[in-house]
Amino acid sequence: MSTPPRSPRPRTAPQQTPRPPRRGPRPPARRKPRWAMRTVTTLSVVVLASAGIGHAVLTGLDEDIARVDPFRDMKNRPEAGHGTNILLVGTDGRERIGREERERYRLGGAPCHCTDTIMIVHISEDRDRASVVSLPRDSYAETPPHTDRVSGEQHRGHPLKLNAAYAEGGPRLTVRTVEKMTRVKIDHYLEVDFASFMKTVDVVGGVEICTDRRMKDSRTGLDLPAGRHTLRGGQALQYVRARYVDGASDLSRMKRQQHFMAALVDRTTSSGILLNPMKFRDVTRAVLGSVRADKGFGTDELLDLGRAMRDFSPSSSEFTTVPIAEMGHAVKGVGSTLKWDTEKSERIFEALRRDQPLAVRHAPDAARRVPVDPRRIRVQVENGTRTAGLGRRVDAALAATGFDTTRAPANAADRDVRRTVVVHDPRWDRSARSLAAALPGSELRAVEGQGATLKVIAGADFEKVRKVRAQDPGQDEFGVVRGDEVGCS
Repeated sequence: MSTPPRSPRPRTAPQQTPRPPRRGPRPPARRKPRWAMRTVTTLSVVVLASAGIGHAVLTGLDEDIARVDPFRDMKNRPEAGHGTNILLVGTDGRERIGREERERYRLGGAPCHCTDTIMIVHISEDRDRASVVSLPRDSYAETPPHTDRVSGEQHRGHPLKLNAAYAEGGPRLTVRTVEKMTRVKIDHYLEVDFASFMKTVDVVGGVEICTDRRMKDSRTGLDLPAGRHTLRGGQALQYVRARYVDGASDLSRMKRQQHFMAALVDRTTSSGILLNPMKFRDVTRAVLGSVRADKGFGTDELLDLGRAMRDFSPSSSEFTTVPIAEMGHAVKGVGSTLKWDTEKSERIFEALRRDQPLAVRHAPDAARRVPVDPRRIRVQVENGTRTAGLGRRVDAALAATGFDTTRAPANAADRDVRRTVVVHDPRWDRSARSLAAALPGSELRAVEGQGATLKVIAGADFEKVRKVRAQDPGQDEFGVVRGDEVGCS
């Protein structure tokens, strides 16, 4: 028996501009923001470029980009596929943020020299889709032979956590390790830091996110009540960095980062920023002035990509995290790591190599999003009217929608109930709100000691059960979600 959890656009013809090379240069590396920040900022530039604004506005931006060469002398690389693969690496760069802001947003401590998170962004060859795959920083990895960038010592391949490859061999070893693990050829490399992220969010006027419950994290200082919020740079940084909002740590943080990225894409494509040359220039400078990229990723590449992606929108993007088979895989000398699910991970990377979507796209349904999956909510139905069979009808309708009903409806003590009531223990208020959403017009009634099973007293106003779905739609085999599935409804 399951137990409810406690609370805790028509397309336009593309312009006749040169398509970017199938496998172009690669991007740079900078300080360490969270993977969301890096992806967000990079996707922002690509999306913003779709305004079709040319070199007159972007003149000189190439000089703002710090350059690295992560592909030097690389041999035995994976075979190139179709589309473009960008490796996004996050560094914190907190030393570039003023003292007052560092204190306000809990950015104390010394920056480390490792990547905080790593992800692959795949832009399809037809420029209709962006697939984002997060590679958790604690992933178990094995490096190829390399030279330690600090000591100069020659190393054989050895196990480590994925984020440690950067400290040992910089961007080059990071790229080589990711290619070895995924067999996906990386075309560009980008490194983005906290400062770039904050500037980008501020220059677009903030990004809207929604949460169904209070989010509080003592480490970052994040404290958001339930509801809809427009986050500016510093608060947005707290949101995507928070790891102690719940017990899921990095995994739930990555989901929040995906939500934020989708919201930022929606903001840039729907707010008129793309039609304002000066605002476009400001956003682009905010991003490019704080990144490191490979020598082949510059203004021309951004413009070519952007023009081809004129109709890009949140529904054009999809997000997932590499499937994990073992959460606490212990490795001597390395510690506790995340071991990938070999079979499922290979299917994701094969989709990138073949330039295919990560998941089958289903037509959108009219189901309302709710905080808790109906399958996790136990319900006892009572008939609060004198209409024979109403209890059975409500029980069957709720079960058909996915709720875990007792299948044993009863008659209520009061048979003159006009408005349907959802009786619940205050400890299970999120489950109660999810159930009430399926019963339009119903009343929530908190009763101490009701326990884990919620009660529905069907009233004379009952007409139907509305279809509902869990708020986090990543329910397929790989947990893939589209950008339009994770925004504010």
